[in-house]
Amino acid sequence: MAKYLAQIIVVGVQVVGRAFARALRQEFAASRAAADARGRAGPQSAAATSISGISLQEAQQILNISKLSPEEIQKNYDHLFKVNDKSVGGSFYLQSKVVRAKERLDEELRIEAQRQSEREQGQKPET
Repeated sequence: MAKYLAQIIVVGVQVVGRAFARALRQEFAASRAAADARGRAGPQSAAATSISGISLQEAQQILNISKLSPEEIQKNYDHLFKVNDKSVGGSFYLQSKVVRAKERLDEELRIEAQRQSEREQGQKPET
């Protein structure tokens, strides 16, 4: 009886150990993929994320933006800001998230404009 109990315990520990190792490998892979994605975004974008405390993807989700269009950002921002105004029963917390999301997207637009102007200056031949 004790022999079978010991075997059950050993098999159980092996199963749990394998599951833990698999979960750890998946977490490392996800972490590596996230780090690669942050690296592709560029150092300026990563700095903007760390300063604002909100990622570009999160800001796009909050304002329901699929592409960075200043008109669409402003339109969605105005709507969400008015809807979440405390005087009409909205949430100050959500309103502040909307403001932070707009700030983050505006910063990303500024970074893209700066990159574009650097590319244009690099392509112009000097006379």
